[in-house]
Amino acid sequence: MRGMIEEIAAALGAHGLILRGGFVFPDDEDAPCGASGAQARSALLVGQAGAAPWPHFLRWRKKQPQAIANPLDTWSRQVIGAVAEAFGARAVSPSDKPYLPFQQWATRAEGLRPSPLGILMHPQYGLWHAYRGALLFEDKLPVQAADPAIHLCDNCVDKPCLKSCPVAAYSIEGFAYQSCLAHVRGANGEPCRSGGCLDRNACPQGTYYRYPPEVQAFHMVSFMR
Repeated sequence: MRGMIEEIAAALGAHGLILRGGFVFPDDEDAPCGASGAQARSALLVGQAGAAPWPHFLRWRKKQPQAIANPLDTWSRQVIGAVAEAFGARAVSPSDKPYLPFQQWATRAEGLRPSPLGILMHPQYGLWHAYRGALLFEDKLPVQAADPAIHLCDNCVDKPCLKSCPVAAYSIEGFAYQSCLAHVRGANGEPCRSGGCLDRNACPQGTYYRYPPEVQAFHMVSFMR
């Protein structure tokens, strides 16, 4: 089984994706089903650190119709789905409906906690990482839920991530979605549209993994739709 996990990691790595940990579902948990329809026993989370998948995605994108909806989701589903089929797993996505508890799964797999922006804070990647899917297996794999990771936000006194947005979209009350959307779409939203969320970029952690402006602009266009 350990060798299989290494093979899965290598298959994902060919597309710039990485395994983001995993866990075993307790016997009494109402887990989703695996590939055959039986209840899943294990999950491996799939995602990225920094923008490593971007060149792989762009090469795929050039061969697709320009009007394709949600291209990054489509690419992720294809890549992770092919790996799942090769290894007898079921692939699921954060955008699947009904929604699966991906953030809870991520917490179990890597021991992370949310930042003030809601994005899970990673001790190495900061806010510059993402989960693209999960592989569900009907066997128990040799993985276990992670111990709690160092939460860098605990020692961040200034909280620049809550002070950089011109419309204070993030606060202790939560995310003001409509205010953010109106600003990004408006006349003064060009810095956000071209360079990404100012609050997210203000975080001093994991800056080596910060998405390039073109990647942030791509995600901002998706947000504005």
